[in-house]
Amino acid sequence: MNTLNSAMDLVQFIGKLGDLKEDHWHITLELCAVVELLIEKGIISREELERKTAELDRLTDRSPYPMA
Repeated sequence: MNTLNSAMDLVQFIGKLGDLKEDHWHITLELCAVVELLIEKGIISREELERKTAELDRLTDRSPYPMA
C-alpha cells in the first residue's frame, strides 16, 4: 500500500509541476507583451531595457535556481 501512495504522490507532484510550468509560460508571455508595448509607445527603448537587464544581471552573484 505504501508503494501505491508513493506512486500517487509522484503523479500529483508531476501534475502540479506541469501546472506551474504553464503558469510560468503565461506570466512570461504577459511580461513580454508589456515590454513590447512600452517600447512601441516610446516609453522605454530597447537599449534602455538591455542596459537595465545587464545591470541587474551583474547584481546577482548566483543563479536564482538552486540546481542550475
